[in-house]
Amino acid sequence: MKVTKGARKLVEILSALPGIGPRQAIRLSFHLIRQGQGFQKELGDAVRELEAVKICSQCFYVHENAGKLCDICADAGRDHSTIAIVEKETDLMSLENTGKYRGRYLVLGEFGRAGILEPDQKLKLKSLKTWIAKACQGSAREIIIALNPNTQNDFVASQIGHELKGLAAKTTRLGVGIPSGGEIEFADEETLGGALKGRG
Repeated sequence: MKVTKGARKLVEILSALPGIGPRQAIRLSFHLIRQGQGFQKELGDAVRELEAVKICSQCFYVHENAGKLCDICADAGRDHSTIAIVEKETDLMSLENTGKYRGRYLVLGEFGRAGILEPDQKLKLKSLKTWIAKACQGSAREIIIALNPNTQNDFVASQIGHELKGLAAKTTRLGVGIPSGGEIEFADEETLGGALKGRG
């Protein structure tokens, strides 16, 4: 049985979201239909408000500021010579919530299953290289490769380290505290704080 024309477009859009396949998209579409017009209008309004959200030109996190920089990159009180490289925006949020990190970030975007840096991720690293050359006179104080601890990300971390070789006084990984196979965004603040403190 086919879905309606209106629902078909929604299924196509939902199917493009990470972690959602065609069957889940169909179930979600029917769920949204059952919620009624009030909920649908509220959802539509929330999606339209995303038009005001921009991507930071420096770290690639999201913001709604008038300029090109997010609150973190625009904060002169932070140590911009220390850079934490994360995979996802939620990883950045989790590290920020510890209150124990006062540097800047670079959000690379989700890694593919092959564990190879995509062209857009390499462009982000290139922009960081350019920024370090200008803002840090060619050498940052520290680059923290803050990726989830698993075999694939160990490989990705080695690629990042190679790309940024010689651009920091030291390059570190998050310390013990996050179990192998764990994810930064789901770690508690105490565990993440310990991982930041024990990085090496």
